[in-house]
Amino acid sequence: MMMKKEIRYSSLTLTLLLLLCVSCGREDKSVLGTGSFEATEVLVSGEVSGKLIRWDVAEGDRLQEGAEVGLVDTIQLALKREALRHSGAGVAVSSPDVATQIAPLEAKLSDLRSQRERVKRLLDADVATKKQLDDLDAGIAQLEGQIEATKATLSNSRGQVSAQRSAIDVQVEQVSDMIRRSVITAPITGIVTANYVHRGELAAAGHPLFRIANMDEMILRAYITGEDLGLIRVGESVKVRVDGATGEGGSRTYDGTISWISPKAEFTPKSVQTRDDRAGLVYAVKVRVPNEDGYLKISMYGELLRPTAE
Repeated sequence: MMMKKEIRYSSLTLTLLLLLCVSCGREDKSVLGTGSFEATEVLVSGEVSGKLIRWDVAEGDRLQEGAEVGLVDTIQLALKREALRHSGAGVAVSSPDVATQIAPLEAKLSDLRSQRERVKRLLDADVATKKQLDDLDAGIAQLEGQIEATKATLSNSRGQVSAQRSAIDVQVEQVSDMIRRSVITAPITGIVTANYVHRGELAAAGHPLFRIANMDEMILRAYITGEDLGLIRVGESVKVRVDGATGEGGSRTYDGTISWISPKAEFTPKSVQTRDDRAGLVYAVKVRVPNEDGYLKISMYGELLRPTAE
């Protein structure tokens, strides 16, 4: 009985050793780190509230940057702008004409000065009195002061009118800006990943309309151990591998560029397996990968391959 137990234990030990060897043989030493693909996504929100009278967005659509995809009703904004423009025109008409309003005073002043010259000649000839000349000088001084005061008053009035007109012009520009913002455009070239509204609905300022992702260049967020940090650096070209499509067999390899390396370590995310899971802390790495064939998708699993010596 003792002999049989020893043979049984020896067989079990041999089996465990074989499994361990097979497991070790399967470890891919070419993989530096693993992770999943991300894309630069933009959440487009409404900037103006109103009814969507045009909406050309559907999930899966490819949009070019700057393409007009929607329009919020602008009738009320256009009417408001027109009313402001009429108000501005009315304010401009009320601006006083300084030259016209002081013209009578200038004419009276010119007449007084002519009278003074005549009285002065008469005074020189002992025909007029000194009091007559003094009265004319006093009248001239008073009229000159009145003209200056009138000019100052009219100038202030013109300044107030100009300020009112400028304020109205600013309001007109604000409404014009809101009309421009009523045209909804794609902020980047990419694929629509989510659509939150439909034509005919009321769009609210600040509420999401759709989400768009740049799928032309994907980002692999991978995690590597601290001991492998020295193998890569920002700006370096690397290889990224993903599983092939069903029936395709094998895998696909893409060229990528290290764009970012985390300055601090973190605990291994549960969804990520690194080459050495026993290392409790890992560093996040971002790899920019051109998606020329369109095969790469968001959240797809990818492997960052270990650089090879040339």
